Amino acid sequence: MSDKQFPFAETSIYIDVFSYLGLPLSRDFASDGVDAVVMGIPYDLGTTGRAGARGGPNAVRQASANLRWEQQRWPWSFPLGARLNAIDYGDLHYSYGDSEDMLARVEAKAAEITGAGKTLVSIGGDHFVTLPLLRGHARVHGKLALIHFDAHTDTYEDEEKYSHGCMFHRAPREGLIDPEHSIQIGIRTDYDRGAHQFQVIDAQQANEQSIADIVAAVRARVGDMPAYLTFDIDCLDPAFAPGTGTPVVGGLSTSRAMHILQGLADLNIVGFDVVEVAPAYDHADLTALAGAALALEFLYMRASRG
Repeated sequence: MSDKQFPFAETSIYIDVFSYLGLPLSRDFASDGVDAVVMGIPYDLGTTGRAGARGGPNAVRQASANLRWEQQRWPWSFPLGARLNAIDYGDLHYSYGDSEDMLARVEAKAAEITGAGKTLVSIGGDHFVTLPLLRGHARVHGKLALIHFDAHTDTYEDEEKYSHGCMFHRAPREGLIDPEHSIQIGIRTDYDRGAHQFQVIDAQQANEQSIADIVAAVRARVGDMPAYLTFDIDCLDPAFAPGTGTPVVGGLSTSRAMHILQGLADLNIVGFDVVEVAPAYDHADLTALAGAALALEFLYMRASRG
């Protein structure tokens, strides 16, 4: 793969925009030549505010065309395709309107892909899709540390069975994640500080502390555990990501979030998702482009580990 640049041939930002970054559309992830799999989950039945995140995977793929011309992503020192071979699986199918079917299919497919030794990058969809993704990853890797970027803790003991605000109340109780090794970044909505054991770097801290201090806190919290990284796009301030169901002012900039991710590259992060992109509320594809760039950042993080 040393003679490759980005893992696609076409660098136009408006021709043949069918997949994330122009990656090959394929469901053959078992091949030895595949390192990472990008998968869309167009589900938003867990949304409590403005719906529309089911359009997130397509919007992120379309926006990713703006990243195709850039043969080597700044500030990384290598072209992605030189170290990582990825495919776009397409969207995971589930019975329309059936949340239980979605849960079962996402969990099974996440376990199948990660069990084959591949890194799964998932594009939501509302944040509820992270629950079955955690279930699937935990089947392969065991209990996980959680690195969670969001405006909301999503630890609410919700009466609704399917809600994008309850995943991190349920996941510790299912033994999927270890709260003592988990951390949330960007929180800026009211929550019961005694209701969970996650470390929280709230939005004010995340904006005022140095990036080095934030990175050090995450690294100290996670340690050497296998970690799952979930990025709710509303962690970003609406100035950078207006196209989401529950925007909250006072968030992080895209630049700050990406610099934090770069500092976590050598952690044992086994899976990633970016969720809650709702294109109906987007302007000039700002939110979708942010989601596409964050997914690309994670692919570079994965590639940097060899």
